Amino acid sequence: MNTVTMKNVEFGAGVPKICVPICGKTKEDVLEQAKIILDTPADIIEWRMDWFEQVENTASVVEMAKELREVFKETPVLATFRSKKEGGELEVSTEYYVELNCAVAKSGYVDAVDIELYTGDKEVETIVTTAHENGVKVIMSNHDFFKTPSKEEIISRLCAMQEKGADIPKIAVMPQSKKDVLTLLSATNEMVEEHANRPIITMSMAATGVISRLAGEVFGSCLTFGAAKKASAPGQMGVNDLKTVLETLHKSL
Repeated sequence: MNTVTMKNVEFGAGVPKICVPICGKTKEDVLEQAKIILDTPADIIEWRMDWFEQVENTASVVEMAKELREVFKETPVLATFRSKKEGGELEVSTEYYVELNCAVAKSGYVDAVDIELYTGDKEVETIVTTAHENGVKVIMSNHDFFKTPSKEEIISRLCAMQEKGADIPKIAVMPQSKKDVLTLLSATNEMVEEHANRPIITMSMAATGVISRLAGEVFGSCLTFGAAKKASAPGQMGVNDLKTVLETLHKSL
């Protein structure tokens, strides 16, 4: 299994890393949340661009990314535009989605971009190529807020991301039962043991799935999401509590 390094953070080794989202609407909101996160044990920041009120102006987005880089000097920054169909705040055209992600990747201010698997084959290829040409990692993602697909389907989607050039494939699913959580954990374990040659991120959402956010080191997910102020998805724990649990589990393994 290869690991992936952003700044001085190595994904795929040791304790799962903690990602904390920034979901500010205004520049002031974004910077205020950034300052709060500075006092937490976050390993990587996710800037949710779909929350940002000026997101449809690439120059404003790049300028905001620059200011975040000035705050998070040595902490990796992941730029994410989450589409409405996958739980985001805003819908934009596919053409603009590509333009935005490419502009951010070229800016030099972020360490990774999130690309949704089902954006379109050509569009995904364009963003992946642009990101990699500019030394930016790709977290390729898929979110199902309604159900948990079968184990085989979860593995199939993660393998597709790997084939499309994702540095870190990611899937998040919604459990309708405790059995669904076991399906996600089983798929994670099988993916890591039989298919993956790079780190992966998996999670089962909401309160039912919270164990999946804690047990990554056991089953093979390299990163988990915690909230400093506003959670960006159902089931996110506070970042400090999350850190305590992850380190406690690590000591017993």
